[in-house]
Amino acid sequence: MNFGTTQVIKNLSFDVYPGETFGLLGSNGSGKTTTIRALLGIYIPAAGTLHINGQPFEPTQSGELGYLPEERGLYKKETVLDTMVYFGRLKGMSAAAARTWSLRYLAQVELADKPKIRLDKLSGGEQQKVQLGVTIMNNPRLLILDEPTKGFDPVNRRLLMSIIEERKRAGTTIVMITHQMDDVERLCDRIILLKDGVRHAYGTVEEVQEQYGGTTVKIEADQPLPTSASYTILTDEHGHSEIALTAGSSASAVLNELVNQRITVSSFTPGRRSLESIFIEVYGRKEVD
Repeated sequence: MNFGTTQVIKNLSFDVYPGETFGLLGSNGSGKTTTIRALLGIYIPAAGTLHINGQPFEPTQSGELGYLPEERGLYKKETVLDTMVYFGRLKGMSAAAARTWSLRYLAQVELADKPKIRLDKLSGGEQQKVQLGVTIMNNPRLLILDEPTKGFDPVNRRLLMSIIEERKRAGTTIVMITHQMDDVERLCDRIILLKDGVRHAYGTVEEVQEQYGGTTVKIEADQPLPTSASYTILTDEHGHSEIALTAGSSASAVLNELVNQRITVSSFTPGRRSLESIFIEVYGRKEVD
């Protein structure tokens, strides 16, 4: 994919398996949204194609997928229900079926009292709920979500995640672009990390964790951790740290070392390396912040 003489996506190839939730990750400007738009034909790529079930994607197949873009696209002078019914008709639903589905969905997302309210009178989070409803109302087999929790508070973010989990249980294939690493660890079966249009990691969450260090320990302590030959500090902020054990070291030996240095440890949890620390390593803290 090129913009003028600048190549922004470089020899990128990946598979998304039926029924899985796939995480497309990267910092701002890494090529995530450009990749999706090129695959869907919104941008014209210099080379490459999107295949669904082995067949090249055509715009006539758009009824089989739902796409939630990062920039939302609703008719804000129209009412919530009229907008949803309109999009339902575009997706091949009857007006009655679209109305019934929309009212049921609005109740699910706590907007049951607002079907006749104009969209521009809703908050950003409420508009986002309507946009998601428009995206999933035709029960797409492939669901592409670009920053789906953008603008959501923690309560509504949890509600959105429950809807995505519901779609996942129903067998929908989901591609999710997000910066929320806890959502990725919770929902995604496999992931790809892009930086400057190049693939840096690809595989199951566990495979990527192993690729970038495997076993780690999360620690809560009363002071910053000292440097040590026994471990590498991955993150250390406000008393919450994550370390990677060096070869030949053990979690118990590290704990003894910290206690001997009079560091009060309130929590010490061995496990796999977090995706957040991997994200920071790949993209650098300046890019993440």
